Amino acid sequence: MTRHANPVSLPDDGIETLSAFLPAGATLHAWLKAVHAGMPAELRIVQGDRDIGRLTAQNSEEFEFVTLAVEPAGETLFSYDVATTAVSVIYAYSPADVLEKGMAVLYSGDVNAPPDVPDSYHFRPPFGWMNDPNGFGRFDDKVHLFYQNYPHSLRWNTMHWGHAVSDDFLHWTHMPVFLFPSAELSARADGRGGAFSGTAIPLSADAPGIRVFFTEQIRDRAPEEQIQLTAVSHDMVTVRPPEVILPERPVGFDLSSDFRDPYVVKGPDGRWKMLLGSRDHAGGVILLYETDDPEAAGGWTFVRILHREDRFGMTAAECPCIVPLDGPANGPKTRWALTFGLLTSRDPATGRRNITIATVGRFDGRNFVKEFEQELDFGTDAYAFQAFVDRSGPIGIAWLANWTDVSKKADFPSAMTLPRRVLLKDSTLLTPPVAAVESLRQKLVDDIRLRSGETLVLANGAVEIVIALAAPGAAFDLELDHPDVELGLRIDQEGLSIIYDASDGKSPPHYIAAGARPSTLRVFLDIGSIEVFADDGRWTGTKRLPGLNAVRSARLVAPKGNVATARVWQLKL
Repeated sequence: MTRHANPVSLPDDGIETLSAFLPAGATLHAWLKAVHAGMPAELRIVQGDRDIGRLTAQNSEEFEFVTLAVEPAGETLFSYDVATTAVSVIYAYSPADVLEKGMAVLYSGDVNAPPDVPDSYHFRPPFGWMNDPNGFGRFDDKVHLFYQNYPHSLRWNTMHWGHAVSDDFLHWTHMPVFLFPSAELSARADGRGGAFSGTAIPLSADAPGIRVFFTEQIRDRAPEEQIQLTAVSHDMVTVRPPEVILPERPVGFDLSSDFRDPYVVKGPDGRWKMLLGSRDHAGGVILLYETDDPEAAGGWTFVRILHREDRFGMTAAECPCIVPLDGPANGPKTRWALTFGLLTSRDPATGRRNITIATVGRFDGRNFVKEFEQELDFGTDAYAFQAFVDRSGPIGIAWLANWTDVSKKADFPSAMTLPRRVLLKDSTLLTPPVAAVESLRQKLVDDIRLRSGETLVLANGAVEIVIALAAPGAAFDLELDHPDVELGLRIDQEGLSIIYDASDGKSPPHYIAAGARPSTLRVFLDIGSIEVFADDGRWTGTKRLPGLNAVRSARLVAPKGNVATARVWQLKL
């Protein structure tokens, strides 16, 4: 199947035409919008001299989803009149092999096309806006990543679930859109809600597929804006109609309307558990539900408030996640990592916003006893972290962004972080990148000049810089030349810092792991991001960079003898 259609525009008569070869039995998905109320949009589909379909849409306020099964194989022409029809996305896929070959995006418009970053190695959506990872897990031997998606622009709006699969956490195959908002929400592009974040679990062994859990948001709906739904997919591509499982918040706890992001996991007692984020008059709270239903399809009952975080005031806890770290889920000595984001939180010492907390302790299925906690990422741009227990242990991924950067006036191409392991070592939580990232190394660019203080040109900027210090906490400055921001990495007496200043007249936050004294650092640079893993992820810092320009060069400044080695690797998928 072709990855991109061939445009054959005929601008003189206002008819736009594109062509693509489709295999037999292909399924076509498209979103159309009527340019004028009362004049339907129409997409005509032709093979040879045969008209095989005409897809129409009446809505002039928002793009309307339409679909067609194409039986014969062949070169296919798609045409529409720009005077009556606007098109957002067209893609096609073969249901028989979509999990292996994915979908072919035949068309996306200027306002929702992905950024042109051929050398980037971070996950990005094939079109539109993306935020939180959802349903991250391994099912039927493939890793599945679902995510919050609005197909029609690069700004947040009515939420869908996008979908991709991978064999190695790095090379992703794009799937058809998985979850759609309700018809009511799809009628207008007013951002009232949609299919918000959630999780996925496998169905029973005799019923292949997954069950997903998600929050449906409808702004100003009474009595609940946010409710919890579940839906089943047997083929991992299409999903049956969802059903409501939690229509209301638990009463008697003075909770706000925040009631979202179900994370479902098998507990130590063998029952399915569900975590939900909320807040009360004091701060963020995480709610615990459970069910005796082995399929987790219903029977959910509220157990208790599992955890609360009050230090930042009335901030909503969201995107909770809990995974066993150092043993099986039913092991009496197993420690668990409970992670969650704190929406609108602000650290008064540094000015950093939307902090993500990782709390480690014992979980017996009904109670969580904290042993210690730490920030998950001192750069704060690894939000909505979601993890699952893979073959080698827990692995997580996060949205490489921060809500403070989101604007209703500016487009926002975003990415996911590098996938990260979640490890417990010496009463510390480590989040190093998955081992597969070493396969990105194409060649060693330098192991002398950077350490000697020379300015090293970084070509396309997709590099990994590996620094070993002569002693823990040895001071240095890594100066990174980026055309849009002041950028660097520093270790001094205060700790480890990402230096970042957009020069927009605002005082930037101080992105610091206070008191950190690492011995080794891995710095991943890519279009739009910097990720720092110090001492195998003991201190991890992630910062989104604006625009689509690369870091042009690097220069390492350090007192003599502080840096033992400094190597730079060219990276490529």
